[in-house]
Amino acid sequence: MSDDRDEVGGGYAKYVLFVLVIVYVFNFIDRQILSILAEEIKADLGISDADIGFLYGTAFAVFYAVFGIPLGKLADVWNRGRLISIGLAFWSLMTALSGTAKNFAALAVFRFGVGIGEASATPAAFSMLSDYFPPRLRATALAIYSSGIYIGAGIGLFIGGVVVEGWRGAFPDPATAPFGIKPWQAAFFVVGLPGLVMALWVATLREPRRGMSEGIAVVREARPFAIAGREFMAVLPPLTLISVARLGGRPFAMNLAAAALIAMVAYGLIEWLGSPTQWIALGVGIYAAVSWVQSLAAKDPATFAMMFSSRAMRCICIGIPFMSFVTYGVGFWAPPFLLRVHGVDLVSAATFLGLAGALGGWIGVTLGGVLADRLKHKTANARLYIAALVPTVALPVGVWFLYTDNLWIAYGCNFVFSIASPMWIGPAASTVNDLVMPRMRAVASAFYLLMVTFIGLALGPYTIGQVSDALFNQGMASGDALRIGMLIGLGGFIVAMTFIIIAMRFLPGDEASRLDRARAVGEAV
Repeated sequence: MSDDRDEVGGGYAKYVLFVLVIVYVFNFIDRQILSILAEEIKADLGISDADIGFLYGTAFAVFYAVFGIPLGKLADVWNRGRLISIGLAFWSLMTALSGTAKNFAALAVFRFGVGIGEASATPAAFSMLSDYFPPRLRATALAIYSSGIYIGAGIGLFIGGVVVEGWRGAFPDPATAPFGIKPWQAAFFVVGLPGLVMALWVATLREPRRGMSEGIAVVREARPFAIAGREFMAVLPPLTLISVARLGGRPFAMNLAAAALIAMVAYGLIEWLGSPTQWIALGVGIYAAVSWVQSLAAKDPATFAMMFSSRAMRCICIGIPFMSFVTYGVGFWAPPFLLRVHGVDLVSAATFLGLAGALGGWIGVTLGGVLADRLKHKTANARLYIAALVPTVALPVGVWFLYTDNLWIAYGCNFVFSIASPMWIGPAASTVNDLVMPRMRAVASAFYLLMVTFIGLALGPYTIGQVSDALFNQGMASGDALRIGMLIGLGGFIVAMTFIIIAMRFLPGDEASRLDRARAVGEAV
């Protein structure tokens, strides 16, 4: 018998949600602080906008996405609270170690580590919260959890600006600073180390029974690490070759052909755009994802079918990532844009953008989840309607932000953009979880986050930085070049809206037929 703390949607469920929100706040403090430190790091390490975009986006994203798949599988078969705790400790350590970096390569390696650690959190949290909260409250719960993105991002900007200016004021001559630490390095120490303490708190969370929010029994796996180990082999090159070879000659040949095609495309992009680290890293990540999909189809055909036979799922996993292309890209470059175009100082940009982003993002992501759940009983497409609202509001406001000459109007536009742009997060995540069975939720969430990460995080900030560099090298002022890059980035909303409209056609049928589709592929229901 369960006690009151185990009650679905009860007091303990709300406590778990509260703790996981704080985890996500730490997640994005550590991730977003690079934005406000970008100009400092560029000057100190002598790197370009594209390099900064790589450090924030691709360096983090590839490892986050690739490791998210096996860690998502581990979350489906092991204690999710412990997994999140271990991951939090690891990424916090990597963030703190970023403060020791003396060159671009070292900082990139630590960003790889941050990505690996953070990959443990969200698939496990989505799965855990989907068990603690019933379907009728799922979008709300996942939206509240996801509000940690914007609270953390805002706090990260604010702390970064304050620490940089405070450290510079205390040690105007870097040679007199303890161990020669630069202001941007001190900021990494300040935000990284507290996460090690937070990890101990997270380790105390109780594991819910899988499927309890829907009354579905799930058999506990006897060898969770063996299962996760096979998943690691299926996704981490060059171990992927061993995993795929076991599937037989035809899958192995297809895998080699995919690897060759990806390598050719990456080579072409390097010749065209330069930035070999960007395209090599992204190519390796895409190859890992292809290998994993092959393995999933062979070893867990039921999960593969539930995910990829759903036309709504396919459209969501393409369209929604283009929302993140805009939110990651424009969100990352907004502080440097204000510094270059409006001449604001670092602390002012950090304060106004940080606090406005935290408040606006919290309002927007929570409001999106609440509205989606409130309207869900009226139409199966309620959550997608909320997602479609985002480009309608955020696109014109984003353009206004880029072209106004008035600083206060720019701040106001940024605040409205912060409210509107994240409203898709809760509805999209809950829809992905609703389309699969309970034992598949973390893996489905990991794949969804992989797409969000590759398209949004790996390409959004980098693409804007690459356009900015190209225009700057042609003689355009740095602020104007960045404005054009961000304007092009806003175009991702148009792609997203197209796929969301297509998904609306299929979602009602795919949700209604979930159990029937599961039985048809041999899943015990």
